[in-house]
Amino acid sequence: MKEIQAVIRTLLAPNAGASVLATLVTAQGSSYRRPGARLLVTQDGTRVGSISGGCLEEDVLARAQRVATTGQAEAVVYDTTSENDLVWGVGLGCHGVVRVLLEKLPVAPVWARTLAENFAAHQPTTLAVSHSEESGLPLGTQLADPVAAPTPASAAGVFRQTVAPPTPLVIFGAGDDAQPLARLAKDMGWHVTVADPRPAFATAARFAGADAIVVGRSDELVNRIAPGPDALAVIMTHHYVHDVPILRALLSRPLTYLGLLGPKKRANKILADLEGEGVAVSAASRARLHAPVGLDLGVDNPEQVALAIVAEIQSVLTGRSARPLRERQKPIHE
Repeated sequence: MKEIQAVIRTLLAPNAGASVLATLVTAQGSSYRRPGARLLVTQDGTRVGSISGGCLEEDVLARAQRVATTGQAEAVVYDTTSENDLVWGVGLGCHGVVRVLLEKLPVAPVWARTLAENFAAHQPTTLAVSHSEESGLPLGTQLADPVAAPTPASAAGVFRQTVAPPTPLVIFGAGDDAQPLARLAKDMGWHVTVADPRPAFATAARFAGADAIVVGRSDELVNRIAPGPDALAVIMTHHYVHDVPILRALLSRPLTYLGLLGPKKRANKILADLEGEGVAVSAASRARLHAPVGLDLGVDNPEQVALAIVAEIQSVLTGRSARPLRERQKPIHE
């Protein structure tokens, strides 16, 4: 997600010129990146994104120069199924076949502007990348009708991708330990809102990368932000009097993720107090509350806490177990 956001920002920058975009459109077998990975090469040679772990980029950059000169899109297949991968001289060992489309883009392409607008409106965008003459479409990236039938996905030579808006994370609490969490979440490409009753803590200076900062009474914060069902929420004010009303308001919302910082005993007391106030705390509500928040990584400082929280959220978003990959019996990429 962060990669395509960076690509869009570069394409729509005030001084942007023509550029070449490489898109990984198909992958068979194992590969470092999956379809949808992108590498943008600007006129001045700036690179944004990647299509591999660095092993294919040199060849892609050489081809990008030709595409920039001719203006003709090219599709290239990289086969790393050889045991030695000697053709690339790097011993990839990926044992996969990937197809990459390179296309010359005009200044501020329409699909990039639409993506930016839909990101701001928290709406998805469907793209169709034609990478073969079989598609019957001009080679390159274009907007696709998400409800069209038949869809481009059923046509040969078209990679269809629905790009979701940035995942919204609301951090309730603007203490020092919320800062690395906000930074790491932005590195993930998430939309970060920081909310706190204390104006001295919730400031742009302390959370320079945050997309939004909200200051208000703890019993009003949730309604003011109105997180939707796709939202992630982490409560970490460190103050019982703030955590209680925030959790009370969040429990009734169908969030994708809800976490509460602090020991399990403290979380149980908060839930018991809410029930004492007449709040119905169902078994389902208890089950979906991640308290203590985060994975068991043996953390000891705010940066490590942030890592544990983001890792747990990522596993929830992808429906994965958060177990070591060496214990996984299925392929890494399903």
